[in-house]
Amino acid sequence: MRIIVQKFGGTSVAASAQRERAVDWVVKAREDGYHPVVVVSAMGRRGEPYATDTLLSLIEPGTLSARDLDLLLSCGEIIAAAVFASRLVRRGLEARVLTGGQAGIVTDDTFGEARIVEVDPEPVRQVLASGRIPVVAGFQGITSDGDITTLGRGGSDTTAAALGAALQAEVVDIFTDVDGIKTADPRIVPEARTLATVDYEEVFQMAHLGARVIHPRAVEIAREFRVPVRVRSTFSASEGTLVAARPPALDPWAHREPERSVTGVTYIEGLVQVVVSAPAGDSADWSLAMFDQLARRGISVDLINLFPDRAYFTVPEARRRDAEGALEALGLRYEIQAGRAKVSVVGSAIHGLPGVMAQVVGALRGAGVEVLQTADSHSTISCLVDRAQMEQALRALHARFHLGEEVRSS
Repeated sequence: MRIIVQKFGGTSVAASAQRERAVDWVVKAREDGYHPVVVVSAMGRRGEPYATDTLLSLIEPGTLSARDLDLLLSCGEIIAAAVFASRLVRRGLEARVLTGGQAGIVTDDTFGEARIVEVDPEPVRQVLASGRIPVVAGFQGITSDGDITTLGRGGSDTTAAALGAALQAEVVDIFTDVDGIKTADPRIVPEARTLATVDYEEVFQMAHLGARVIHPRAVEIAREFRVPVRVRSTFSASEGTLVAARPPALDPWAHREPERSVTGVTYIEGLVQVVVSAPAGDSADWSLAMFDQLARRGISVDLINLFPDRAYFTVPEARRRDAEGALEALGLRYEIQAGRAKVSVVGSAIHGLPGVMAQVVGALRGAGVEVLQTADSHSTISCLVDRAQMEQALRALHARFHLGEEVRSS
């Protein structure tokens, strides 16, 4: 049985015309010999009646437990699944609506950000064997005790990848309102180009570093089980971007130049930079106590530079007060600079290739952008900049690494 998982995002199921176009893709999959499994997000965005944010606005903050809140938020996807299934039936296709739990998705009990611990493929296989199309409510699962959970923002991507892995699907198609994964945010960099292929590690890093086309947890699952993923537009015939393991090259780096080593540029805004000074005459234990106190308060820190006499790191603006409280509880002296953003370059070819950092610094300096902190990994280089300079930084990096041009063959 050739199985394809087709996930449709909120904008793809928001209105009647969009839903008809999505149904066209399901019909085409059947015509191409596939057995489609459909996963849907809630319909539309904030303000539309069944969107997740609209459901959230119906209650006063803090009045429901996390468990009960998940019951409310799971309704959006269930409604979308039923509406989508009715469209399939109108087109002559038999369909069956399944909640995440009914589709075999079992999670832990971290309500609001649940992790999938198991996927039983049999319920969906039985629907497929009966000749019907399973239409699964994304973004949700069920605990071993029977409580409904939600998987966090972007969780429908995770649902699709998990089902694709469990069902050994040929491919998971993530349908959205853009035609694939781009080299940069086209709202900031108009010449951004749609990538034909990206390897798992690159798109995982791009998603973690701000690209919003696919959820990083979905990429983790796809990478672990080697499930190919296509990110494509519901409203275009474009093939989109294929996310898969890149085949090994005979000489992968020798013909790569530093200025051709990057696949994409990304950004995260809304950060504050924290500079903490070590207590006079204290040992290095102050930094351990500081990071422990931040962790106890659930504060994730990033762009960490630690020195004997001080520490630099960033936190989201929304957690600024919490971070200040943690530092004040320890009696530490600190300074906070608001209005920061992190810009990053991502590319598998960065690892072990001299000269990439020089290209990054040269591009930013040439654009008049001040680099406040840096961090790097095997496939990324990130720079903290002032938010006011973020957009020019992205455009400068995109241009320096020739990302608006088609990749030359070596």
